[in-house]
Amino acid sequence: MSIPPIISIAGRQIGEGQPCFIIAELSANHGHKLSSALELIDAAADAGADAIKLQTYRADTITLDSDAPYFQIRKGTAWEGRRLYELYEEAHTPWEWHAELFAAARKRGMICFSSPFDATAVDFLEGLGCPAYKIASFEVVDHGLIRKAAGTGKPLIISTGMASEIEVEEAVTVARNGGAKGVALLKCVSAYPAPAAEMNLRTIPYLAERFKCPAGLSDHTLGIAVPVTSVALGGAIIEKHLTIRRSDGGPDSHFSLEPDEFKAMVEGVRIAEQARGNACFDLTPSQVPSSQFRRSLFVASNIAEGEVFTEANIRSVRPGDGLPPKHLDAILGKRAACALSHGTPLRWEHVAS
Repeated sequence: MSIPPIISIAGRQIGEGQPCFIIAELSANHGHKLSSALELIDAAADAGADAIKLQTYRADTITLDSDAPYFQIRKGTAWEGRRLYELYEEAHTPWEWHAELFAAARKRGMICFSSPFDATAVDFLEGLGCPAYKIASFEVVDHGLIRKAAGTGKPLIISTGMASEIEVEEAVTVARNGGAKGVALLKCVSAYPAPAAEMNLRTIPYLAERFKCPAGLSDHTLGIAVPVTSVALGGAIIEKHLTIRRSDGGPDSHFSLEPDEFKAMVEGVRIAEQARGNACFDLTPSQVPSSQFRRSLFVASNIAEGEVFTEANIRSVRPGDGLPPKHLDAILGKRAACALSHGTPLRWEHVAS
């Protein structure tokens, strides 16, 4: 299997052999309070996130202010019965906050970038020096938006939640042909929350190999088990929503992690990275002391020189200082080359030729 290439965002290397890039999604969890948005940035940094991600749109750049049935959210989601325009009016991050949020993230040593939802958002974010762009799952079919973001020459992270494999291929092709400086893909199930049983995390290494790029997870499941598992399968990126308190409510709070949970996820991810390792059967340093507990062949009773080895005087026991037990059948019936006392680890030089 070839190694997926590395992409770089603001000097941070992302991909095979690099630490998982952990993104805290701010989304709508600021409750339209700048102070809450800044608090979330601090919480993300304290929890160990590498980046904070915003969403850059206004209600009128993402939908129409219409009461027609098409613009009413239908059954099956937490937002059932609401008008799209009203939901996005509540959920959007005010554009006038962005510069301060970017600066606050940089001050805490985090990368800040955003998901633009139309061309004007890309232009706006370019003015802030946005180092990368995320294409959300629902926008993966918007080739014009992908082409616009790719034209900045910045890396693109594309969520695949609503996309068929052909649509993913088309989006990647548009991004690469459009000038994106690297593409990464995120496996995503666009349900809120998403059931763990529908995650199909084995898609992550498939995406990495199929499209020759870093791949990871945009996660909407409850808890931290799924994102940690994704890293064990080779995930190079995790994106997870962060809220101060789910009890505060808001459009996205019900499937977001609180700060202590996000920190536990980061810790679990770092352990999973260490544990993933490589295919290996070598004795690791920590196992060396335990080698004494392996079985081997020992003299079980005193043996005179020339005496025949039998199952009564040679046994497979712990510790592992003698010959491996696999040689027992070859040794039985042969004679001792010298006198051997009870408890002696058997060696080849003890066996007469």
